[in-house]
Amino acid sequence: MINFTKLLGGNPTVSDALKAVNRAEASDHGVPSPIVVFNITRRCNLDCMHCYLESKNQEYKGELESSEIKKVIDDLSQMQIPVLLLSGGEPLVHKDIFQIIDYAKSKKLRVGLSTNGTLITKKIAKQLKSAGIDYVGVSIDGLKGLHDKFRNLNGAFDQAMKGIINCLESEIKTGVRFTNSKLNYTQLPQVIDLCIKEQIPRFCMYHLVYSGRGESLLDQDIDNKTRREIALFLVEKTIECQEQGRNLEILTVDNHADGVFIYNHLKKKDPVRAQQVLEMLRLHGGCSLANKIVDISPFGDVYACQFWHNDSLGNILEKSFLDIWYNQHNEHLCQLRCKTEHLKGKCGKCSVNIYCGGCRVRAYVQSGDFWQEDPCCYLTDEERECI
Repeated sequence: MINFTKLLGGNPTVSDALKAVNRAEASDHGVPSPIVVFNITRRCNLDCMHCYLESKNQEYKGELESSEIKKVIDDLSQMQIPVLLLSGGEPLVHKDIFQIIDYAKSKKLRVGLSTNGTLITKKIAKQLKSAGIDYVGVSIDGLKGLHDKFRNLNGAFDQAMKGIINCLESEIKTGVRFTNSKLNYTQLPQVIDLCIKEQIPRFCMYHLVYSGRGESLLDQDIDNKTRREIALFLVEKTIECQEQGRNLEILTVDNHADGVFIYNHLKKKDPVRAQQVLEMLRLHGGCSLANKIVDISPFGDVYACQFWHNDSLGNILEKSFLDIWYNQHNEHLCQLRCKTEHLKGKCGKCSVNIYCGGCRVRAYVQSGDFWQEDPCCYLTDEERECI
């Protein structure tokens, strides 16, 4: 995750409240306690064209029982993880969602919710607030017609926006998630302006990852020239918001080249700030899979990140999450935690790969090799040799 607002000298409103990065410090095992994405159900009331879990509105056999979810939460509490992100599918279709949130809060965890927003009535928003939810992220992938097309449901946009407003009225920190592609990138500025208009405090743009149904959109991904133009637009929009006193935090996810781009942008205009940015990027460490982030599936499998479901690191029905996360005998896990030693192509040769590392999922889908270069790196040769 690249926080444009923070790197460009602004004051993040949501991220600082969650304190995700600050708490993800190395444990006695020499490994940070990760942000945990917990897909508590695969079921979803929608059928989105880019869903990484390929979810549908149906029952999936073998999902974890609520008691088993709570047992994992006990482990996560012991590890003092920075944030627990409850996701799906659609987490609000889980029959015990409020009990799960309440239980996690009783264990002193910060809890976020990743949702399509369509089910958040005023009543649900009040229940979320009462349960102690810290943050709600709602997917908005364009304006009304386009968003509804992504969701395969007419009216999904209006329902999602009502859900966001209901959360804000219940004084829940709430943000918008936008997944970029050729299908919707031209509406990116309008969605950001919508956030400003509705006083939504956070906008997070996801770079497309070729996972689940998202793999079928590979040909719909933007090219690197457009990717670069969007990065510059986000820099300029972030600065504009700061200068105008807009309360909007802008972030991107799944392309750490964005951080190096910001560093290079600042080198010419504010060298002192550029060095501060470089230090923040160093502390963050680039792609966080299997290090500062981890995914738990609805069936108990533990994965390096929410988009990589090819190699399970273990299953919590067979081992505790603690034993899986701290397993020094898992060769794949150990390689992921020393990723710069294994990178190939442009990523392997890049002088700034410790600040980035590329996306391993995109590399695998494009080349068949997990360690090959990320095809979505838009940095110039000069920018990759900037250190």
